[in-house]
Amino acid sequence: MQRAGSEFPVLIAQSGSLTGQRWQIDRTFTLGRDPDCDIVVQDRQISRYHARITLDAEGVLLEDLGSKNGTFCNNKLIEGPVRLEDGDMIQVALTQQFVFLASDATMPLDSGMLPKPVKPGTGSLPRERQGRLYLDSRSRRVWIGREEVLPPLSAPQFRLLQFLYERPGQVVSRSELVNTVWGENESQGVSEQALDALVRRLRDRLSLLDPGQVYLVTIRGHGLRLDNPKA
Repeated sequence: MQRAGSEFPVLIAQSGSLTGQRWQIDRTFTLGRDPDCDIVVQDRQISRYHARITLDAEGVLLEDLGSKNGTFCNNKLIEGPVRLEDGDMIQVALTQQFVFLASDATMPLDSGMLPKPVKPGTGSLPRERQGRLYLDSRSRRVWIGREEVLPPLSAPQFRLLQFLYERPGQVVSRSELVNTVWGENESQGVSEQALDALVRRLRDRLSLLDPGQVYLVTIRGHGLRLDNPKA
């Protein structure tokens, strides 16, 4: 199947033994414990042929192949083929987690080969950046200085950081952040503690690469802003 440019869907491992690896989805491939699978997960909870991802004219389908411990999409056990959407979280037997991205223009097109992982930290650093922290919304990758944040941020962490990154110097209210991260339909049941916990986890992730800089600044009574000093 041909696509314009290099905009093929991408699967990124976010937890488990494959953390940080990426696969360009340019054809149908299988995931499981068997060495013949395109993505091999060496875990006893994973079936030999656990799940299948199919690229077709309408997008990407996720199917469970009758596995013992199931395949999950956004924490829901799938019982039939599921059409994946940008940002969906896939869990295989709850031991290996992936995030699905609809496209990644930063990855080279190589349609003659099976999906292959990209080693963590080997991607080129984009030239255009606002400050020490750089966020690429197309590939959902984040750098601090020349170091990429790996494993990749979770979907909620990335949505929070992206919203602040796109509003440099602005103070964003907590309600705006909750609506952005959880969506207007789900935000009614989100507590203050849930947002605080998300902010704290994101700060912890960023501080691993830049311990001396607080990127997420709390403005009491108003909200948060991103402090992104010049590189």
